[in-house]
Amino acid sequence: MIRVLVVDDQPMIRAGIHAILDSQPDLSVVGEAENGRVAIDKARTLRPDVVLMDVRMPELDGLAATRELLAAPGESPKVLMLTTFDIDDYVYEALRAGASGFLLKDSEPEELMRAVRVVANSESLLSPSITRRLIENFVDAQPTPPTTALNALTDREREVLRHVAMGMSNAEIAKELFIAEQTTKTHVSRILHKLSLRDRVHAVVFGYENGLVTPGRRPGRS
Repeated sequence: MIRVLVVDDQPMIRAGIHAILDSQPDLSVVGEAENGRVAIDKARTLRPDVVLMDVRMPELDGLAATRELLAAPGESPKVLMLTTFDIDDYVYEALRAGASGFLLKDSEPEELMRAVRVVANSESLLSPSITRRLIENFVDAQPTPPTTALNALTDREREVLRHVAMGMSNAEIAKELFIAEQTTKTHVSRILHKLSLRDRVHAVVFGYENGLVTPGRRPGRS
């Protein structure tokens, strides 16, 4: 059972999400919160697996709440950001703060349910086309110092990371590199561990920030 905390300042949105998720046998909404401050308190008490976090809220917005929630010691829930806009600088900052992805509020119920399951299991990147576009728009405006962390990766791991950074799934990477899908999965796990990344979303951010991929271009293509 995946335990979910729904955070949004609009009661009707919370109620709608609550009803959709609770209709599934493997999903359970354990609580709701109307702002980031209440969300942090409830997350510490209820210990959900996933927090659906609205970006813009009164008192404490989703970005600040995500930073505080994920900076706390101990095991943290996965955070899935909810936003009205597909291009939002707050969302990019939330990804850098540790959120595991984002979802548009006008997404279909099936996409919402899938997103919660994906985030809970850290299996793949959410909405890769939208995520790539968001990162491409903001990575140049959010420069970070060069890192030597890439030196810890093998040549093959760097190659896999370039493909991950373009939002490709394990199956797509395996086909592109002519390796087994299980081998790809092993490479991805080692990459995340070596670079201390929470999940594939942060591998994408890392890849763009460190110049492994060029915005708008698939890896290995000229």
